[in-house]
Amino acid sequence: MDHRYVGIPELTDVPRLAVVVDVMRAFTVAAWAFSRGAEKIVLASSDGEALALRESRSGWLALKDGAPAAGFDTVNSPGLIRSLDLAGRTLVQKTTAGTVGALVVASASLVLCASFVAAGATARFLKTEGSGPVTFVVTGDAGQATEDLACAEYIAQHLADGEVEVAPYLHRGRISRAAADPADGVRRGYQGVHPDDVDLSLEADTFSFAMVARQEDSLTVLRPAVVPDGAADTS
Repeated sequence: MDHRYVGIPELTDVPRLAVVVDVMRAFTVAAWAFSRGAEKIVLASSDGEALALRESRSGWLALKDGAPAAGFDTVNSPGLIRSLDLAGRTLVQKTTAGTVGALVVASASLVLCASFVAAGATARFLKTEGSGPVTFVVTGDAGQATEDLACAEYIAQHLADGEVEVAPYLHRGRISRAAADPADGVRRGYQGVHPDDVDLSLEADTFSFAMVARQEDSLTVLRPAVVPDGAADTS
């Protein structure tokens, strides 16, 4: 099947079926937030929108990438998110790559957001709910991000063959520029990054849910969809 791999700048049309990939770190963070009990994640187009949503909805929390900022409750770090109790909470997420890519294709018939930690479940969900070629939106580095492309190709190979050796794909992520940046940030003492962020982002198939983005009351809302192991696996 002829899947398509495109960067955000290359999206000149809205695909029917889109998988938006951000390994470092937006959709690794989203997956960890769901594992910590978050009910849903609202994807914001700007810091201002994220803060406005947080202020107008009781109990909502906002996070962004970069250093901690006034009005935001936390940052785009899986190492920090995993220690939070988010049971029943709504998060508003704004990042420079992942959320941007998801919003660009938000009107597609089916939109999944993905990273390595939910890659296998994403493929199983596609086997059950999707049909036809997938447009993989490689969000990092204008579509050139090594780790995002590796994750997208891992999911695509899952769709084709079922059982896939993940180590080569994870290796590509580990030697990527995006993996070096958080490690450098830790060495420099930057806030907004945790020493475990890279390792957590390069774990494969940690969670058994896919992450589906849909329009709800004019907002783009991400929710987990549990996919049993082996669902629709006829390989």
